[in-house]
Amino acid sequence: MPPVSVLFPGQGSHADGMEEPWIDAPRLQAGLALLDYDPFSRLDEGTRYQQPAIFLCSVAAWDARVDDPDAAAPAAGAGHSLGEYAALVAAGALSFEDALRLVDARAAAMDRANELVPGGMVALLGGDIDVARGLARRTGLYVANDNAPGQVVLSGREEGIEQALELGREFDVRTRRLPVSAAFHTPLMAPAADELGAALADVEITETTFPVFSNGTAEPFSDIRGELVANLLAPVRFRETLLAMADTGIEAFEEVGPGRVLAGLVRRTVTVAA
Repeated sequence: MPPVSVLFPGQGSHADGMEEPWIDAPRLQAGLALLDYDPFSRLDEGTRYQQPAIFLCSVAAWDARVDDPDAAAPAAGAGHSLGEYAALVAAGALSFEDALRLVDARAAAMDRANELVPGGMVALLGGDIDVARGLARRTGLYVANDNAPGQVVLSGREEGIEQALELGREFDVRTRRLPVSAAFHTPLMAPAADELGAALADVEITETTFPVFSNGTAEPFSDIRGELVANLLAPVRFRETLLAMADTGIEAFEEVGPGRVLAGLVRRTVTVAA
């Protein structure tokens, strides 16, 4: 089998009923007991519940993959933002219980940060990273996600989002507001990063069984605690991450979890199997 990387989705891959394929999975049920609430029944309330729900589905999907005798052992892994936590569980760096507590704390902290400074995100369709940076400078926004060629996301304060939606044609890109109510992956998430850092301080972290590439560096994690905190404020360099993994010899990418968002980004970025 060709060397394969496993990819774990982030916020935006949620959908009503997404838990159904894994509803009886032991760790999904254990996770619901640990949380003491049902995030799947509250997806329409946003970040606070979408993130734990996606994480639980991703870990359950990973467990099903582990039980599949035909599944190849991963040579690498990565997650898109939130997906990094499932990737680190899969690679053995974080326990499931610790990672779930971190995801729950992270989601709550990000929600609180947005209450302090309301913001949003806007996707630019058709432009490259240089065009995105130009529009960001014009509007006071930040490049939050470099997902794939022709798919970059800006993030920031609400007034900048409104400007970007109006200026898209001038920059020869189509603009689309994303259904999130926060300025993810910008300095506006600093209060959430502080809370996440405190939550990470007492978590045990062990060696990974395969390299997990970090969104912030597009290289394997070397300082998991520090990088998870920094990645809350920094752009998701997913396009560069995919290319870096391909450069190491990865020939196939497999999305593990709900949805097929990442498979589409792979097809746009690298010419290997997705």
